[in-house]
Amino acid sequence: MKKQAHRFKNLVGKKLLRLGAMTVLGLSTMSILLPAASYAQEPVVGVANPDALFTSSDPRLHANKQVAYHIVKDLLEAGHWEQADKYLSKRYIQHNPNAASGLDGVIKYFVEVRKVQAKPIPEKMTKPIVAVIAEGDLVTVMYPLPVRDKTTNQLLYTTTWFDTWRIVDGKADEHWDSALKN
Repeated sequence: MKKQAHRFKNLVGKKLLRLGAMTVLGLSTMSILLPAASYAQEPVVGVANPDALFTSSDPRLHANKQVAYHIVKDLLEAGHWEQADKYLSKRYIQHNPNAASGLDGVIKYFVEVRKVQAKPIPEKMTKPIVAVIAEGDLVTVMYPLPVRDKTTNQLLYTTTWFDTWRIVDGKADEHWDSALKN
């Protein structure tokens, strides 16, 4: 009886070992063949009415959000950089590694480097916006950022871009974003 129990134990042990090895092999193969499944995410999308995000019941936050609103709509979206001095301070501290600080530096970046052409300023914002957050003298605007394959232009996923401005005396005086050096 002891011999049968020992043989049974060895047989079960070997089968479990084989089953474990097959499971590991199967899971490893699935992780190689189905990489997209391991990177699942919800797409980042803008709200239906982005203009509504640029308001606040607090008068100071409302005024700061309105500066950011016009920077996004009039400058970034419509390209009217000739109006930049309405919304940006002369010293405009820039933390984007691709643009120089100062009003002249940021205008040069968009007009001469990026070659932005002015188009009619829309009545309402058309750029997708995820959220606008204002606290003290800071306003952050979050946008959906589609990431595409460089060779096929196929949409791979979406993530979030942000711009944050420090508002001083009714104008953006400092700027941060998530840009990397070109």
